[in-house]
Amino acid sequence: MAAAPTFYVVPGSTVKSVIEAHRSQVFEAVKAAYHFHASGDSINPDSYFLRYPDKPDARIIALPAHLGGSVQKSGIKWISSFPQNTIGNLARASAVLIVNDATTGYPLACIEASLISATRTAASAALAAEHISPKPFGGSLGIVGTGVIARTTVEWLLFRGWQFSKIHLYDKERQEAEHFSNWLRGQHKFKADIQTSVDDVISNASLILFTTTTLEPYVGNERLFEHAPTVIHLSLRDICVNVILASQNIVDDVDHCLKAGTSLHLTETAMGNRDFISGTLVDVLNKKCTLDDRTRIFSPFGLGVLDLAVGDLVLKTAIASNSAIAFPEFFSNSARW
Repeated sequence: MAAAPTFYVVPGSTVKSVIEAHRSQVFEAVKAAYHFHASGDSINPDSYFLRYPDKPDARIIALPAHLGGSVQKSGIKWISSFPQNTIGNLARASAVLIVNDATTGYPLACIEASLISATRTAASAALAAEHISPKPFGGSLGIVGTGVIARTTVEWLLFRGWQFSKIHLYDKERQEAEHFSNWLRGQHKFKADIQTSVDDVISNASLILFTTTTLEPYVGNERLFEHAPTVIHLSLRDICVNVILASQNIVDDVDHCLKAGTSLHLTETAMGNRDFISGTLVDVLNKKCTLDDRTRIFSPFGLGVLDLAVGDLVLKTAIASNSAIAFPEFFSNSARW
């Protein structure tokens, strides 16, 4: 008789230690997940948004997915974004990842996923940055929005070997930029310049990260991009239509990126077509997309399959090291008779 699986809980402290000890494996898992997805060996439905009429900047998102290949897991990430949390020094985002066995459908684990989410976002950003930049691993870095995602992305860029001559910061809350600057100085012995405008960051950087919580585009001056920087547009809604059209656009998944009021979605609505999309990141990796001398913008919607890829690695490693909390009788009523 088939037995129900042991159910595990993996706390944030374990997730953190696994990721820090296995960064190379995490990076390769993210890269592999992109390839599985591009080859059709995945299922990645639309994300579902729970929004609050009285709190328009707050939301909770459900990202269901199935990842094949060497992973063969299904699951769902349930992640909230409440920007007002930061006023009380509480993290904006919190999340759990439920991982299911793809054969029986039984849940296998509940994993604290805010770090998994930030990690897969940052690792994919680093992967894109080194493949769409004309001169990767050097130059100056500009960061617009100095929260956890920006911090995690910088960690992954440095892990991958980037060496920056300058780092420019901007946040609409200057205190947040100062916290970030202090972190850079304390953790990485790097003195950053805090700028007074987004324009100054863009003009002075060869690699630009947008990691804000903005709901509407506000960056519309094409002349700021005359030096053709590489842009990692993680927050998806900062850049105006005219700048999108003047740039080369790379995405993680075309259908996912052109919805939910993203800059790309607004551009499609304005133009009536998707001709401004050059291809996906996997197209770039497989050399099916030729990069040109315009500003290159990578806009990743954030695929649930990436959470599964990192979550599967974390879960297997935590179980192997006895650092996952086991609940062997969690499914005590699983027998039919």
